[in-house]
Amino acid sequence: MEPSWRKPVGMLAILAYIFVWLVAVASLSRWIGMLPGLVQLLVYGVAGVVWIAPLKPALRWMETGRWR
Repeated sequence: MEPSWRKPVGMLAILAYIFVWLVAVASLSRWIGMLPGLVQLLVYGVAGVVWIAPLKPALRWMETGRWR
């Protein structure tokens, strides 16, 4: 069985996506820091969970070669 190129490419794409997400959230931290504490908790909680949603199609593509 020949190794698939999709897994290394997908892994690099996922790492790049996580880095971009991290930079985006960190760049907004100044404004998020001005919010009340409970709102900050909510914003960071949502940001910490939402980034996972786009990974399902990418992982599926890495395994099967199909987006759907």
